[in-house]
Amino acid sequence: MRAFVFPGQGSQKVGMGAELADASAAAREVFEEVDEALSQSLSKIMRDGPEDALTLTENAQPAIMANAIATLRVLEREFGVALADKGDCVAGHSLGEYTALCAVGAFSLADTARLLKLRGQAMQAAVPVGEGAMCALLGADLEKAQALADAAAEGEVCQVANDNDPGQVVLSGHKGAIERAVALVKDHGIKRGVLLPVSAPFHCDLMQPAADAMAEALAKTPPGAFTLPLYANVTAEQVTDPAEEQRLLVEQVTGRVRWRESVLAMRRAGIEHFVELGGKVLAPMIGRIDKEAGTTSAITMADIEALAKDL
Repeated sequence: MRAFVFPGQGSQKVGMGAELADASAAAREVFEEVDEALSQSLSKIMRDGPEDALTLTENAQPAIMANAIATLRVLEREFGVALADKGDCVAGHSLGEYTALCAVGAFSLADTARLLKLRGQAMQAAVPVGEGAMCALLGADLEKAQALADAAAEGEVCQVANDNDPGQVVLSGHKGAIERAVALVKDHGIKRGVLLPVSAPFHCDLMQPAADAMAEALAKTPPGAFTLPLYANVTAEQVTDPAEEQRLLVEQVTGRVRWRESVLAMRRAGIEHFVELGGKVLAPMIGRIDKEAGTTSAITMADIEALAKDL
């Protein structure tokens, strides 16, 4: 059994998608459609930068999605591989959940791009710059991370934002609380705390204004039926009902990304192999969560060709 998975923020880099666009009309069409939907030349920023423009949340989110969907379209059109035939479920990390929904037909490509642009803008606007922060805890499990977050909060928001794998948990919240958490790591038996270069404190209660904005947007553009089940970030459980997924996408803005638990849930359901499209971020995480799980990452044309032969 096989899961197709889609990366989240942080996987963007200048030059992303350029090789695919040069080699494949199917990939070019994806980038052109996203540019048109957003009324901006996002593909030019992806190809040429500057890096600070690509890293802006409102650009990074649709860019990462576009790159992954372009990878999928090449697989489908150039190599005749249908996701619904070769996969048993899908999942995505944070914004990757929208990519996964696009991949299984719940959202059109244009709607996915617009929703992610708005999501990025709303997340950026939710907290004034400099008031929020995030940090990665290395060598921390969920229990240690939660204890540290509780100790560092001191009346401010300090929450587990991402439970990525058994040795990496991310905290999010007020800047002061996150800085206290980094200073306290050794007291909690955690190897290291690293402040992340992010523009807003994602996946914590401070994102409530962004959750409200997404509730409004998703009411106007709700997900439709999807061809494969999806494992949702906030529940780490399988979803097949579009109305339930609409609610979970709103909760996801302030809620924890339960990636480790999602992977374990997919493994329990019989998934043996995970295919990451458009990045090489989730496959290494999955390998750390379960060493027995098979993983493949497809980014380049050569990767896609090799993957098509294996499927």
